[in-house]
Amino acid sequence: MTVNILIYEDNPDFRDALVQLINQTPEHHCLGAFVNCSNVLDELETYQPDVILMDIDMPGAGGIEGVRLIRTKNTHVKIVMLTVFETNQHVLDAICAGASGYILKPHVFKKLFDAIAEVLAGGAPMSASVANMVIDYVRSRSTTQQNSFQLSAKEKEILGHLVKGSSFKMIAGDAGISIETVKTHIKNIYEKLQVHSKSEAVVKALRGRLFE
Repeated sequence: MTVNILIYEDNPDFRDALVQLINQTPEHHCLGAFVNCSNVLDELETYQPDVILMDIDMPGAGGIEGVRLIRTKNTHVKIVMLTVFETNQHVLDAICAGASGYILKPHVFKKLFDAIAEVLAGGAPMSASVANMVIDYVRSRSTTQQNSFQLSAKEKEILGHLVKGSSFKMIAGDAGISIETVKTHIKNIYEKLQVHSKSEAVVKALRGRLFE
């Protein structure tokens, strides 16, 4: 099965290199590549991609705005951010907007296809430095907020794995439970948090300081 991909990147050389890299493999196909997100909703409807590769810093409508717009219409398409930024604010802006994963541009050509496979499998690919910053952010703000959503200890454990970007299979292995049990816990987490997707759950966890 072919993975259909859209690219949003304003650097023409980097954009063209991504297109060529993707189209060299029979398993992946680049449907289109654009300089910004000015028409992202129309393009989303026209192309129906499986994965979107999104730069953060673009002229006009940038990546964060693009992700927010996409999530108003589609909570299922996978969005992987491509950027040189490693600051907390950019990382958290991307995640809170609904990004599915996050890798740094210097690592893209080595890790792109692994990241695409991971995100399609339910994971949230991130550079190690980015994942560490997200985890540190959660921990540093987790001591004062009461668990007002009445999550069980196991549900909080599962939610913590989601925040770290673990796939269902990884969560099952780490927690010592079956994948079906993981899915049941996640369904209950979604109901208690009143969300409908993994990205929404992660955003609520970050903003609500749900970890002790």
